Amino acid sequence: MKHILFTLKDCPSNLLNDEGKIRDTLYAASKECSSTLLALYSHKFHPQGVTAIAMLAESHISIHTWPERGTAVCDVFTCGDHTDPQKGVECLRIELEAGSIICDEIVRPFE
Repeated sequence: MKHILFTLKDCPSNLLNDEGKIRDTLYAASKECSSTLLALYSHKFHPQGVTAIAMLAESHISIHTWPERGTAVCDVFTCGDHTDPQKGVECLRIELEAGSIICDEIVRPFE
């Protein structure tokens, strides 16, 4: 199992505040990391911000945005040798036009 925790910084606020864009990006990230999407849930906060989770057969991808700070805090958690969570991370970085990323990967063994 691989769990990647990351913060996307210097993203355009309009992207981080667009619930449809966030949903489309999570959908694309789930496909990029070769996961099976089971469900996608999101919520738009007022006056700004979006939180969303893609439930995967292999675990999940989540995001919480702060458009006023140009920041999104995310994680991609997958299990199975067929998945590549780093591709999901890269998809979110590109689609949300992050200027920088802070990333930490944890390998969680089954025991």
